[in-house]
Amino acid sequence: MAVNLRQLVERYKSDPESVYNTWFTYNEARMKAFRSIRHGVLDIVTSIKNGFFGNDFKGSPLEFVLSCITEQKQVFEGAAHPFYWKPKLRIPDIYENENNKRIFGQFLEACLSANSADKLIREIIKLDSCSIKGLGPAVANILYFLHPTLMPPFNTAMVYGFNAIFSDKKKLGSWQHYLEMREMIIKANEELHPSLSKDLGAISGLLFDIGVGKIALDENWETALKFEKDKLEKALKKRHREVEDEIKEENEHLKMQFLLTEIGIDLGYDVFVASNDRSKSLDGKSLEFITLPDLPPLNLPQDVVKTISLIDVIWVKRDTREIECAFEIEKSTSIYSGILRLIDLASSLGDKRYHFFLVAPDSREKEIIAQLQRPSFKNVECVALRYMLFSDLYEHCKGLCKFGDDYSILLKIARGIECNC
Repeated sequence: MAVNLRQLVERYKSDPESVYNTWFTYNEARMKAFRSIRHGVLDIVTSIKNGFFGNDFKGSPLEFVLSCITEQKQVFEGAAHPFYWKPKLRIPDIYENENNKRIFGQFLEACLSANSADKLIREIIKLDSCSIKGLGPAVANILYFLHPTLMPPFNTAMVYGFNAIFSDKKKLGSWQHYLEMREMIIKANEELHPSLSKDLGAISGLLFDIGVGKIALDENWETALKFEKDKLEKALKKRHREVEDEIKEENEHLKMQFLLTEIGIDLGYDVFVASNDRSKSLDGKSLEFITLPDLPPLNLPQDVVKTISLIDVIWVKRDTREIECAFEIEKSTSIYSGILRLIDLASSLGDKRYHFFLVAPDSREKEIIAQLQRPSFKNVECVALRYMLFSDLYEHCKGLCKFGDDYSILLKIARGIECNC
């Protein structure tokens, strides 16, 4: 191999603005996306089986899955584009052709239940043989979130990066080229072990960074995919802005976690925060110091408990150790996935009807309303879902603590969809 891949990996991992450090490692949104996307793929399959999938990308369950994927920032920015319905071209031909729609649904259902790479590859070859117009290996981005150790994601930048590293000429729209790339990526990843993860998102992020010119093939900038120096500088500046925006969003998320924690404590509750956030601090104060180390005992499957433990803030009654209230803070991540986690929690707790809340920047109010108006969320028996805006919580925090006796004081500022509350 002409390129020293190990040196590339070390530069990739040491760069604080690489995909590895800004998306792959310690990224709450990435971890939450896996369960949301699996739920969403189940919705696609169910909707196709029951005949209400629709004849357009917009408003379909597929749109929600791709929204969860494209929210993964720079790596999957254009993942939804191949699935947009293009009426003049009649592609991708899964909206108006009922047989193709059924084939697509059967493919996703088989991939959901597959437990080996051989089964997944068999399903890919079967789908490819159907020659559905406009439906190519962009589907691999969905497969990655179903099987991250078996299927790498696939986009233009990753193909450019792959071709640069391996001196190849793979093309974007070919399932055969995708499968050939997959073999090489897995082989290279195994040879690099333990430098990278078994999760193929790590090495795919390296391909992406090379493909956009973020990381040069050697120390000389001019050799990186023959990019001109000004193009590389432009790519670096763009990534720097993205990282700054992500840091700003993360700080807002953390501020809101502290605010909800402090309100909960003032109202007489113990508070649990997401297990992957407990070690964070703000202005010298540690969440770990003022919150519960563990959830109250829940007689639930381990995978459900793991999902619930990622809910941003949960209020617990001090006397009975029962969960009273829960909050998902939606700064830029999927509102859909946050709602699913709250419903998972409420449906797991018994017959009581709970009041749970989405907390979001004012700019996302329309998105929240659109999600809460979805038929599957409008009349959930186990929970009344409402939302609160950042501005309202900041403005009324002192009043909530001063005049409130329990969580019901939040209903003064919470907003809801009429038929859901």
